[in-house]
Amino acid sequence: MSILEHPVAPSESAAPAAPAARRQTTSATRDEVLASARRSRAAAAELAVLTRAAKDAALRAMADALLDRRDEILAANELDVAAAEAASTPASLVDRLRLTVSRVEAMAGGLRELAGLPDPVGTVVRGSVLPNGLRLDQVRVPMGVVAIIYEARPNVTVDAAGIALKAGNAALLRGSASAYESNRVLVDILSASAAAAGLPADAVQLVPGTDRESVTHLMTARGLVDVIIPRGGAGLIQAVVNGSTVPVIETGVGNCHVYVDADADHTMALQILVNSKARRPSVCNAAETLLVHADAAAAFVPAAVAALREAGVVVHADDTVRELVGDVPGVVPATDEDYDTEYLSLDIAAKVVPDIDAAIEHIGAHGTGHTEAIVTSSLAAAQRFTARVDAAAVMVNASTAFTDGGEFGFGAEIGISTQKLHARGPMGLAELTSTKFVVTGTGQIRSAS
Repeated sequence: MSILEHPVAPSESAAPAAPAARRQTTSATRDEVLASARRSRAAAAELAVLTRAAKDAALRAMADALLDRRDEILAANELDVAAAEAASTPASLVDRLRLTVSRVEAMAGGLRELAGLPDPVGTVVRGSVLPNGLRLDQVRVPMGVVAIIYEARPNVTVDAAGIALKAGNAALLRGSASAYESNRVLVDILSASAAAAGLPADAVQLVPGTDRESVTHLMTARGLVDVIIPRGGAGLIQAVVNGSTVPVIETGVGNCHVYVDADADHTMALQILVNSKARRPSVCNAAETLLVHADAAAAFVPAAVAALREAGVVVHADDTVRELVGDVPGVVPATDEDYDTEYLSLDIAAKVVPDIDAAIEHIGAHGTGHTEAIVTSSLAAAQRFTARVDAAAVMVNASTAFTDGGEFGFGAEIGISTQKLHARGPMGLAELTSTKFVVTGTGQIRSAS
């Protein structure tokens, strides 16, 4: 099954159609998809000039509507969860799909938090007066139509719609078939409540169709869609990056590392390691590989493996790690493939490296440019690591779990970008805007020379 047919991670792609007829794959013609994009474009023109007060009122109305129709949301979600469980979907992926009362409340709370954030639209990024008297201002403006193609998590539907609207954009959403019932109800609620609050009726739309062609039509709607943001596994992201004629902001596959230096505080390192791996293993900022300096290995590795095993983590260990811990349950030999794997589960690769440069080289060869962490008491080592590691976020004596828009104080994020153009790292409201130059004069004309 093509990842574009049902844009989900490979581990989710085996889910068959649910017994209910509505769960069957539905097709959409190119004309139908482009028609939705045109409606989004018309809505974007209206959203671009709305005041902050109007957008914030709509966000609060959307939050209220989620709570008012909570039972409807949970009933729809239960259909998706039941289908996933019937397909023997891994528990970690079912957890990503499942909504609960507290998760619906958190989604509503996220919209209210967005309403309390400053509006990025109209912010002057820089300004100056030129020698000829012209006033030059670079001002933040909405991108226009933002399409998001994403995997199972239904909360992304609410987060993406809210962030896009706050930044003055129309949201065109294409979730996975595994969350179709949840997304259908959520978009209906968001769209209706936003329209009732005075926003355009098509400010939030679900892309028609759940088959491969609907995604292809969306990715080639250049001129109608301004940017596409894929959120999910490597297969989904690469399919969108390679197949899209619409500009793409590439969000991150998270093959993240924790490197424990020779001068690390071992108590601190254990806490950071376990939190980075086991706090929530199914998210992109979870650690997937442990690297340990050879000088710290004899003391640290046995303690680290014990702490990871206690947290339920399977350790894919190199020869040195296995020699240090012996033949114990929950420790298996590492393969070359393990170092390139984003497990998204309670698994971690572990390797002893001769020095910090070897750790940096390993990260450069196997990392995905998302988040890398060093634990060290050496300022020189920290500076060398942060200068030479090429990633969107580099942590010094802190968990990789902190790479998050909310944790960074942005209030919200649409995803974590691992590319270097336009946006890098957690993408908040400002990253969902572009800029324009506004030039104000007093009658100046340019000379012929």
